[in-house]
Amino acid sequence: MAAIPGEAPVSPSNPPSGPDSVPPASDAAPAPRSARSNLRMWLRDVVISAAISVMIITFLYQPVRVEGTSMMPRLDNHDRLFINKFVYDFSSIKRGDVVVFHYPLDPAQSYIKRVIGLPGNRIKMVNGYVWINGKKLREAYVPTKYRGHYSMQTIVVPKNSYFLMGDHRTISYDSRAFGPVKRSLIYGKAEFVYWPAKDAGAIKR
Repeated sequence: MAAIPGEAPVSPSNPPSGPDSVPPASDAAPAPRSARSNLRMWLRDVVISAAISVMIITFLYQPVRVEGTSMMPRLDNHDRLFINKFVYDFSSIKRGDVVVFHYPLDPAQSYIKRVIGLPGNRIKMVNGYVWINGKKLREAYVPTKYRGHYSMQTIVVPKNSYFLMGDHRTISYDSRAFGPVKRSLIYGKAEFVYWPAKDAGAIKR
């Protein structure tokens, strides 16, 4: 049992004379820990930390590999990343999030795109630019050379659905083709690229 600072053990052979009495302190200094003992404790902490990290990655995150270039320039073909499988159980999906979802026309396939339109949003495209509820959307993640000149008439995103698009607008197959995606099909948020090393880092909105 660890000693509580400021309190000394009471010796049965020398009981305190009153409620405020304190027995004499021992002159003996505690023996220093050996190097071997310190090493064992350090190894124990490393093993525990590694085990916790593995559990977090196993149960909270799922590694996936990107196939294709529709999310360039942030995500390239064969990039490997972690997706958070439970974040949307505790928080809402936000515009700008990069999500992984089951393809509506074939749920056996998974796609990765960026959230552009939220439920109830009025969305249209004019010459490659997105307009949400009458306001032009600022999209720093879409380089000019990837924007294209696509135009789309105004649609209203249905309840419990999201309009998803790739950042490489000139080649992306997304909600412009297969429509808004139901919330029930979205199963993860892309969080962190871990390979290749040159692309490693958090995926920002």
